Amino acid sequence: MPHRVASFFRNPTSSFENQVIHLKKSTIRSRTKDGSGGGHDHKEKDSKDIHHHRLSFPGIHLGRSHKEQHTNPHASLSWSIESPPIIFHGDEENSTGALVSGQLFLDIKDESYDIASFKATLNIHVTQKKPYTVHCSDCVNQYTLVKEWKFLPSPGRTLHNGVHPFPFSVLLDGHLPATLDSPLVSIAYEFKAEAIPTRAGSPPIKLEKLFDVKRSLPPPELPHHSVRVFPPTNVKASVHYQQVIHPIGTNTLTMRLDGIAKNNTGTTTVEYWKLKKLTWRLEETLRTVAPACDKHKPAAADTTAADRQKRGMSRTETRVIGEKTLFSGWKSSYAGPTDSSVDLELEYALNKHAKYSCDLKSRDGTEVSHQLMLEMVVSQECAPTGKPGLVTQTGVGRILRMHFGTILTERGGIGISWDNEAPPIYQDVPASPPAYCEDLVSGSLEGIPDVMESLDAAPGPSGTGIIQVDTRMCIKSTFKII
Repeated sequence: MPHRVASFFRNPTSSFENQVIHLKKSTIRSRTKDGSGGGHDHKEKDSKDIHHHRLSFPGIHLGRSHKEQHTNPHASLSWSIESPPIIFHGDEENSTGALVSGQLFLDIKDESYDIASFKATLNIHVTQKKPYTVHCSDCVNQYTLVKEWKFLPSPGRTLHNGVHPFPFSVLLDGHLPATLDSPLVSIAYEFKAEAIPTRAGSPPIKLEKLFDVKRSLPPPELPHHSVRVFPPTNVKASVHYQQVIHPIGTNTLTMRLDGIAKNNTGTTTVEYWKLKKLTWRLEETLRTVAPACDKHKPAAADTTAADRQKRGMSRTETRVIGEKTLFSGWKSSYAGPTDSSVDLELEYALNKHAKYSCDLKSRDGTEVSHQLMLEMVVSQECAPTGKPGLVTQTGVGRILRMHFGTILTERGGIGISWDNEAPPIYQDVPASPPAYCEDLVSGSLEGIPDVMESLDAAPGPSGTGIIQVDTRMCIKSTFKII
């Protein structure tokens, strides 16, 4: 009996071990065989297996793409913008806006096609990336209608084969915000055109495009000058910089440090503040108010309608769009306690792949601002009077910081808004149309000589091209032609 029990527990184990060993041996033989004679076939087989193996999720229906849903085999829709790039010149209070004009082209591919309606809309789409309530479409998306066009009358029309143009135009007001894409909020101008066929079951013909709206602020004529004193030291910084900068290109800043030396009469030494390190940084601050929709807006009976519209969650974010640290590059002069200074000229710009947003201030509370920050590390050194080369470190250091308001804006191109454009000027144009004799206009031909000179006539007996003609008939025929 004990022998049977031992055999019962031993046989399955030995059988399982034998199966594992046999499987390993067969695998090794197959690999050796494939490696010696059919390596290329094995790789080709693996590539085919990888190519044909796909993840399948039968329970998930992703649907068709947005473009395939609106494809109509009988007609297509395209557009062409004829106006220059959309740029608001000036700030929100003084800008006169921008003109946008273009044409929509409805291409009918059949002999004739019935269109019930054809219209287009331009909306400002504001998307809150950190909304008041997550997973609420009304809290995330806000739409404002700017313009609507109706190209065909209500009963519809039958359009024949060919391309049919439909012009459109709109004046965008200067107070409207520019296009924005930031971590907190995005602003887009969505242009949507839709032609609905009369035939039942036919898909609509749609066109969806975006307007790229920019704002350009004029730069000042002179650089901005700023003076800063850093107590308890006597260090004074005088900075000249451009207050308006552009995303592309470099900008120059000049700085002079004075008061960096102090004479100690008691110890007959001179204390110097020496610049060791300088860091400049461009910071962008975004502020917005994520409004609450009517469903999630808190009810308050004691507030007015205007206050209820402004209810929302304030969002703020700051990011660095340009930064660099310098350890040299400035000119230092430590001649004496009164004529010691540091002169510096540096170039600053946005980082190569930085994501930025230009300055913006809209009526819904969205605001984008920029500032240039300078951070200087200075250390105190001591030297005997008249011997600036014998320097001794005191171990005292300070960090000096300065902030300058900067405006980041797009370049304005020619810099002329649509209302300041001058009409074309032509040369050799008189101030007024030619004057006609009143008697000639009324039909009286008295006082007109009965001779005319033909430009292509042969010379007459007198050697000139003057011929005798009936001027009444000529002028009558001339007036008749006109």
